[in-house]
Amino acid sequence: MAIHSRAGQHTRQSDLINVAQLTAQYYSLKPQANQNAHRVKFGTSGHRGSAKRHSFNEAHILAIAQAIAEVRANNGVTGPCYVGKDTHALSEPAFISVLEVLAANKVNVIIQENNGYTQRLAFPSLF
Repeated sequence: MAIHSRAGQHTRQSDLINVAQLTAQYYSLKPQANQNAHRVKFGTSGHRGSAKRHSFNEAHILAIAQAIAEVRANNGVTGPCYVGKDTHALSEPAFISVLEVLAANKVNVIIQENNGYTQRLAFPSLF
């Protein structure tokens, strides 16, 4: 990974994101299935992307949560589903979207206390 040309320097106003705009993009921008850049990508323990680039939007989160609910139902999984969130700007809107879908599918949910790094929740779930 290349080092940013301004690494170690103070943040400029132009470096900051507009959280309200990003949140609006999460809800309003719709990914196009025929655009590779709009497709879901997963990182260490979650979905990676940007609402501005159509790669982390409500449509993605709703589809992923619905798929999880359907896989659980089809495989007879009745235990709770653990859901966490972190401090990223879109974590709260995505968290709400996930809870709406899981509740509609009558999935019991255990919610991570406070905002924290999602690997803390993912690692014990995997091992």
